[in-house]
Amino acid sequence: MRVTFRTIEWTGDALLLLDQRILPGRETVRRYATARGVADAIRTMVVRGAPAIGVAAAFGLVLAVRSAVRGGRPWREAFRTAAEMLGATRPTAVNLFWAIERMRRGASMLSDDPRESLRALEREAVAVYEEDLAANRAMGAHGAKLLPRSGSVLTHCNAGALATAGYGTALGVIRAAVAAGKRIHVYVDETRPFLQGARLTAWELSKDKIPCTLITDNMAAKLFGDGKIHAAIVGADRIARNGDVANKIGTYGVAVLCRVHKVPFYVAAPRSTIDLGVRSVKEIPIEERNGREVTHFMGRRVAPDGIRVYNPAFDVTPARYVSAIVTEKGVLFPPFSRDIRALFR
Repeated sequence: MRVTFRTIEWTGDALLLLDQRILPGRETVRRYATARGVADAIRTMVVRGAPAIGVAAAFGLVLAVRSAVRGGRPWREAFRTAAEMLGATRPTAVNLFWAIERMRRGASMLSDDPRESLRALEREAVAVYEEDLAANRAMGAHGAKLLPRSGSVLTHCNAGALATAGYGTALGVIRAAVAAGKRIHVYVDETRPFLQGARLTAWELSKDKIPCTLITDNMAAKLFGDGKIHAAIVGADRIARNGDVANKIGTYGVAVLCRVHKVPFYVAAPRSTIDLGVRSVKEIPIEERNGREVTHFMGRRVAPDGIRVYNPAFDVTPARYVSAIVTEKGVLFPPFSRDIRALFR
């Protein structure tokens, strides 16, 4: 199944990003020619989704080096500064740090020749992009086998082409299942407070003509109780080495509903989302975002002035609630620790 839009595009001198803050109302592509611009795009969620953030950061580093080379400044210093700036944008999505570290390792092996180094770093960033696309396709092929031949699947947040270099993780699995002839209907959680489900997932599925129904987050339990959900699948922003999963706030509640109603709960994520340096849920940092996302809607205040707000962007689902983790290398089943270790041998 072909995706009909592009989230990220590299032109050779700039990074083009589809502005996800204003979808589905407008499809606006923004051009970024500096690392600072890319960092701002990540921070303000012009681009979002763990794999997409990692890809954007890789190209942000290329832009930093490109600017230094054109200005006759030391490129290694520009690289270091940009890496620190990009790494400070979003703390939970490990793909960001994975991509920066991969580019850093590549930079450490380069000569001091500025133009040659720039070309090498650009090739590495393009490889990050292309490998993410290939990983999404592979995840789709592996994960499609888990979904029912006919039935309804619940998603939470957006783990589609918008959250990756293209095709998607969780939505990639759904796309592959539909392409294989399975009759899948998708229930889309709106995903408060940023409405990634209502604005983005519903938009993607509608573009691909995949049958879907939008629900508010607090309606999911009724659908489970009515026996209308046959599987749930989500993406991930970080997976600990024991299989604990950090994902968009509300994911944990979906996993608990799946357990109570004996419905499989699947996670789709590339290997770059797995953080072997994190042992369990307790070590995963959780980003807390501006309370305005909760108190305002479409720029208008909907809560009392001065009210306190708690706005964590993510929650953590313990591994015991996860039925399987779909990666580009295959499907992992519990207990996850052994299979996760094997992925990196």
